[in-house]
Amino acid sequence: MRIFLDTADVEAIREYADMGLVDGVTTNPTLLAREGRDPAEAMAEIAGIVDGPVSLEVVATDHAGMVTEGLRLREHGKNVVVKCPMTADGLKACRELTRQAIPVNVTLVFSASQAILAAKAGARYISPFIGRIDDTSHDGMGLVEDIIASLENYDYGARVLVASVRHPMHVVEAAKLGA
Repeated sequence: MRIFLDTADVEAIREYADMGLVDGVTTNPTLLAREGRDPAEAMAEIAGIVDGPVSLEVVATDHAGMVTEGLRLREHGKNVVVKCPMTADGLKACRELTRQAIPVNVTLVFSASQAILAAKAGARYISPFIGRIDDTSHDGMGLVEDIIASLENYDYGARVLVASVRHPMHVVEAAKLGA
């Protein structure tokens, strides 16, 4: 199982990376703002701590803005994965960034059909928000199972990166599914 920390806390990332427990990091503008430091400096530092993928999220909402921002985010390190939202513009940006050999994590995925579209657009990672799905009285891990089963039928190369993890059983269930 690959473990990604969802944080912008550089000291926590360093601590877990030093223990060999971190395969990657995901973060977002809100988490970066909470740290109270220059986001660009924090992003570059995080990318330097972790050898694996570091997902940095765009804030633009239009395709062109996401691509421009994604190119800028990638400058923080070769291990940077651009995080785009699961929207029409996000999928367009995913396609364009992927064509430029920049890996993309499509986030805010709430259905298997969205995951298929993200994979078809070239996403390296697909992030279903299982905790938020559970919050609406639906089965978040059931969605992960559906996504994995759907993607196994095709050679998209996308990996499922379970997001919005709320408790240890989410981790165990994700591991059992190979996510």
